[in-house]
Amino acid sequence: MVRVDCVRLNFGNFVDNLRLYVRGGSGGMGLPRLGGHGGDGGDVWVVATQNMTLKRIKNKYPQKRFVGETGGNSSVRALKGQKGKDKEILAPVGITVTTDDGRKLGELNAEGDRVRVAKGGAGGSVHSAFEPSKGQTKHIRLDLKLIADVGLVGFPNAGKSSLLTAMSNATPQIGSYSFTTLKPEIGKLMYKDHKQISVADLPGLIEGAHINKGMGHKFLKHVERTKQLLFVVDVYGFQLASKTPFRSAFETVQLLTKELELYKEEFMSKSALLVVNKMDLPGAEDKLQELKENLEKPDQFSQMLPEDMIPRKNMIFKHVVPVSATTGFGIDHLKSCIRESLDEETAVETRAFHQERLQALRGSSTYSHCVKMQLI
Repeated sequence: MVRVDCVRLNFGNFVDNLRLYVRGGSGGMGLPRLGGHGGDGGDVWVVATQNMTLKRIKNKYPQKRFVGETGGNSSVRALKGQKGKDKEILAPVGITVTTDDGRKLGELNAEGDRVRVAKGGAGGSVHSAFEPSKGQTKHIRLDLKLIADVGLVGFPNAGKSSLLTAMSNATPQIGSYSFTTLKPEIGKLMYKDHKQISVADLPGLIEGAHINKGMGHKFLKHVERTKQLLFVVDVYGFQLASKTPFRSAFETVQLLTKELELYKEEFMSKSALLVVNKMDLPGAEDKLQELKENLEKPDQFSQMLPEDMIPRKNMIFKHVVPVSATTGFGIDHLKSCIRESLDEETAVETRAFHQERLQALRGSSTYSHCVKMQLI
């Protein structure tokens, strides 16, 4: 049995994206009579650092304005003016930096990664009649790429919040009605070997989310920011309201898959596990067996759904885990499966990274030189 200690992270005021104003510093004045060159204005950079959050940036800089320093003027004592100091915006690791129109400026994937977001203006010189230029001005967006290792995906009342509580000591709002989760709730699993895995309970999905029904795109954006998906379905199926059709557990899986596919087909390449919840209910074993049979031949049983609700590609689940969030049945096994799945993905990524580095090295002149030296 895996022993897991758990902590709750408070994401009550969770910030996953931020819009900032940035401006490079203006250049310094040139000196016409001596041909002096003004200093360039300071640049504005976004720099990845540990223990930083977007919420902390928002609180520390309420105006959300970042400006590089003006370059020094040319003078008799210093014909070349001093460059203005750069302005650094310290941001968390795992950020995508874009312009307002969605153009990607760069990514911060590791501590120390830097992206220049506004260039300082050139100092005045003979080429500009000794007049300096202004720095670049723009609005940028910082988007957190990853909010958790694993994201819980499911329709309302599937038991996602209860499951998160059972796996960790997170305390999301729980109730027997729809849309109890309005913003991400993060539970962190800390394993005996100090491995930490974060699990996010995301806002409840409904049919039509891909066209922004319910919490629609806000939900799906959060799904994009998790490494792996944990589908959570009620073993007995789901019905949103009395006037909406009842969906079996298998149909629920297919509809969840279709919503993700319609929003962004790349979601289908994410690793996924299927959690079948509420196994404490009478007759649950028979329902579970029925679901497993349907999953083995999904194309055959998908015909029960309207054509526009059938996914083009079926989700392949690495594990199908029956649990009861109420009684705790299967929870330890689920934690082991989550750990195993993430460890496997990390190993694959590490191998791919080393292979890529090796290929790059083989193509470099340094590698060729080393091989020649060995042959000599």
